Amino acid sequence: MTARWTIPPEAVVLITGARQGIGRHLAVEYAKRGARVVGCSRTEPDWSEPGVEHLTADVGKEADVQRVMSHVRSRFGQLDIVVNNAGIAAMNHALLTPNATLERVLQTNVVGTFATCREAAKLMMKRKRGRIINLTTVAVPLALEGEAAYAASKSAVETLTRVLAFELGAYGITVNAVGPSPIDTNLTRGVPKDKLKKIVDRLAIKRDGTFDDVQAAVDFFASDQASFITGQVLYLGGA
Repeated sequence: MTARWTIPPEAVVLITGARQGIGRHLAVEYAKRGARVVGCSRTEPDWSEPGVEHLTADVGKEADVQRVMSHVRSRFGQLDIVVNNAGIAAMNHALLTPNATLERVLQTNVVGTFATCREAAKLMMKRKRGRIINLTTVAVPLALEGEAAYAASKSAVETLTRVLAFELGAYGITVNAVGPSPIDTNLTRGVPKDKLKKIVDRLAIKRDGTFDDVQAAVDFFASDQASFITGQVLYLGGA
C-alpha cells in the first residue's frame, strides 16, 4: 500500500492491541515505512517485524499503561502517534448481559483508552506535537441491537475524543477517532454472517471494510497535513 499522507521521518508510533487484526496491520505497515513502532497487547504475538517492538500489557490496568509509556520515554525520548486500537466486544441482548461483562468491556475500551490518551499526552506535550487516533465503531451511529455494552463503551470513547481535542489543542496535540465498519477480524468472526450482512446493508457503501480502509483514515489523522483537524469522528462506509 502506498502512503497517501506524510508523517515525520522515523516517527515513534504506539499501537495498542497490536497482536492481531487492525493493530497488527497498522504496526507492520508503519514499520515498513520507517517508523519506530511499539505495540502492546495482553499476550505475546506469534509474529515479528523489523522495526516493531512488542510489550505485554493490559491497557485496562493503569500500571501497565504507565510502564509502556516509561519504556517509550526511555527508549526514544518522544512519542509522535498513538493509535488506541485495543478493544473488546460483547454482542448480546442487554437483558442477557451481566454486569461483569459490561465492566470488562468498559475497563478495556473506556478506561484503557482514557489512560493511554492521558499518559501519551504527558509525553507529547513537551514537544508541542502529537497525534492521538482512537478506534470507535459504526455500531454507535447505527445503534445496533445486541451491542449495547460495546456501542455504549465506544460512545464514551467518542465523547472522550471530542473533549480531549479541546483540552490538548493548546499543546499541539490532535485527537480524532476512526469508526470501522465490519472487518474480518477475531472480533467479528464469532458474529453470524447474516447479522454482519444486515449491518453492511445499512451502510452507504455496501461492502465489508478492509485493513487498508482503516489504514487510509488513520494515515490522514496521523499526518502532518491534518494538523488543523481535531475532535472529529470518521465512520467508514457511510454509517
